[in-house]
Amino acid sequence: MKMKATEVKELPAARCLLYADGIDEKDIDRPFIAVVNSFNEINPGHIHLQKLGQKVKDGIRAAGGVPLEFHTIAVCDGIAMGHEGMKYSLPSRETIADSIEEMIRGHGIFEGAVYIASCDKNLPGHLKASARINLPSIFVTGGPMMPGKYGSQRLGVKAAFEARSQYERGRITKEVYEELISNACPGAGSCSGLYTANSMACVTEALGLSLKMCASTHALDPA
Repeated sequence: MKMKATEVKELPAARCLLYADGIDEKDIDRPFIAVVNSFNEINPGHIHLQKLGQKVKDGIRAAGGVPLEFHTIAVCDGIAMGHEGMKYSLPSRETIADSIEEMIRGHGIFEGAVYIASCDKNLPGHLKASARINLPSIFVTGGPMMPGKYGSQRLGVKAAFEARSQYERGRITKEVYEELISNACPGAGSCSGLYTANSMACVTEALGLSLKMCASTHALDPA
């Protein structure tokens, strides 16, 4: 039997367990907003999303809602590349979409959602889930990484692939190779370049699912 979120929160088991979460009588009847976050400490596109999630939750509270955060998996295509791990990347998109749907529909207490995501298969997984669930939603994409630098060169993850090829052909020294590798990706954010992570963030913004400039604002931009 399909019930409204407000009706689910009136059920005795649901209500007492929500109280156990620390939600008090003042807040339990406010709109519950799912904060779906793909933060992890493995993927540079996601390592900053915990702090971003906190800002999102602050905003929801300020608007009179109750944010409840949960996390999804997030495979990094770059780290998965070149070994068996890449077999798990594309299927992870479906796992992400399914798990989000199960969390939101399974609990039935949410009246809206904020999706915080980045990278190649993760953002599409969140988009698929959002379309299935069909709650009022907005996306906060993680933003691209700043470009790396080596001398006057601007670098990205592509430079790491090219450096390996150049080194194996004897065109650069081991020292130059190590310099290029260590400077190609300088910090948090999706890989700098028009790859799926950034192009999907642009699509998300063009669809009106994220705020203006969200796709092109760097991950560590103080704004």
